Amino acid sequence: MKKYMEEALKEAKKAAAMGEIPIGAVIVKDGEIIGRGHNETETGCDPTAHAEIVAIRQAAKRLGGWKLPGCSMYVTIEPCSMCAGAIVWSRIEKLYIGSMDPKAGACGSVFNIPREKKLNHFVKTFYYYVYNLNLILQFRI
Repeated sequence: MKKYMEEALKEAKKAAAMGEIPIGAVIVKDGEIIGRGHNETETGCDPTAHAEIVAIRQAAKRLGGWKLPGCSMYVTIEPCSMCAGAIVWSRIEKLYIGSMDPKAGACGSVFNIPREKKLNHFVKTFYYYVYNLNLILQFRI
């Protein structure tokens, strides 16, 4: 588990180097990373280009379909409502969160979309607090 969160942190560092808010995500299936992403909203002029969405798109292409059963996502910061919805709709099984986002988090802080019982899919959510989030926290707005 630690190695996948470290890979997500590497993605966050890529975002920081590009002047983006440093959030990174990876998607794992059967012990293999099948999707990676970091924020690209500013550089891509795309409000949907969050790390989680980029990783989901890559994983879906890799698997050849929009459903990602048996997959786990590791993300450095708690996903927003848009990303939490995409995680649910893509049928990701497990979500590991590096740090909570009390301002906009939708996986336990402000909302809890992955655990909403009224939705058609339930995502097992784990809060995996990263030991060194200085890089990420200094860029949070």
